[in-house]
Amino acid sequence: MAEEHNKTNNSSPHVVIFPFPSQGHINPLIQFAKRLSSKGVKTTLITTIYIAKTSPYPNSSIVVEPISDGFDDGGFKSATSAESYIDTFHQVGSKSLANLIRKLVNEGNHVDAIIYDSFVTWALDVAMEYGIDGGCFFTQACAVNNIYYHVYKGVLEIPLQAAAPPTVTILLPELPQLQLWETPSFVIKWMRLMRPLMVVGPTVPSMYLDKRLEDDDDYRMSLLKPNHIECMGWLNNKPKGSVVYVSFGSYGELGVAQMEEIAWGLNESGVNYLWVVRETEKEKLPKSFLANGLIVEWCRQLEVLAHEAVGCFVTHCGFNSSLETISLGVPVVAIPQWTDQTTNAKCLEDIWGVGIRAKTPVTRTNLVWCIKEIMEGERGAVARKNAIKWKDLAIEAVSPGGSSDKDINEFVSQLSPIKC
Repeated sequence: MAEEHNKTNNSSPHVVIFPFPSQGHINPLIQFAKRLSSKGVKTTLITTIYIAKTSPYPNSSIVVEPISDGFDDGGFKSATSAESYIDTFHQVGSKSLANLIRKLVNEGNHVDAIIYDSFVTWALDVAMEYGIDGGCFFTQACAVNNIYYHVYKGVLEIPLQAAAPPTVTILLPELPQLQLWETPSFVIKWMRLMRPLMVVGPTVPSMYLDKRLEDDDDYRMSLLKPNHIECMGWLNNKPKGSVVYVSFGSYGELGVAQMEEIAWGLNESGVNYLWVVRETEKEKLPKSFLANGLIVEWCRQLEVLAHEAVGCFVTHCGFNSSLETISLGVPVVAIPQWTDQTTNAKCLEDIWGVGIRAKTPVTRTNLVWCIKEIMEGERGAVARKNAIKWKDLAIEAVSPGGSSDKDINEFVSQLSPIKC
């Protein structure tokens, strides 16, 4: 049953949600905005002018306001580099955000708080300039943020490779013993603990968890066009638990050699597979490669993972993908690439026990073994059992009285009502 508190008025607290403009950052913040809206909070979602034009958001309960990132005609892809985009976004975006705040206030839409992505920390400076409370939303695992914090505090020296030989283990509070290669591939220098943390996830559409938010079966803002009909039609004709789903996310890139090994490994595994290969990655497929499965440019990942035909997820271990596979109870073959993904893979394999990590660089032989073990072996049986356990815990967390539901309620209770 959908929650009843989905209507807001001029006396409702008003929260502005500001994600970094990439798919993996937009999705969780959209879900947080939906949760706030369901509890009577007026929510405004900030996106860029380019995304607003190319990927409109069809949710009437959340107002979308575009700001400029300096690349209004082409977005991130039109920047010369990631560094150039981030620098320009800071310079242009901070001014555009300030203009938006003034516009909202002039229209009588007082802003009580800005929840900003940890990739746009400059939003806090703008918020403070206008006397608005700010909260940082981390789109990575708490374990990863724990590591960043201890690097910032000097407990871990950076670069880590220079500070210790590869055989040295790392021991940090509240974390399992880590090998050097299981830590994030970079650190964020500004990471620090400023305020108590609130856990508000899993930030997955409600239809797959507690089912309390009406029509919440998708994130509703996709920067890539999914091959939905083709995917679902293909999956509907496959036996239960027979399909291996493969995706390395909306941003990750594989080298040519890795793409070749994965391609031949999937074919040699003999299983049905659905593989997401973005348009920009297709040229890396082997020239003589004829797929034994279905290759698509993009898909609605949640619907794929929820399909009864899917028995395994070969994943790059991005945090959203990790949360989604746990929330849907699907075991994994982990092939992390960079940033937080190595630590997420550690959690998926050793802490949560829902999969196997492939050796890197991945060979076709090792990939075949990993897939067979998850689909047919004893470790796969254990992983499936654990995946269902974590799925139940995810549902419990966001259900009434659950840990995340309590934290969201606490956040809402701390918002100051609008002063007319």
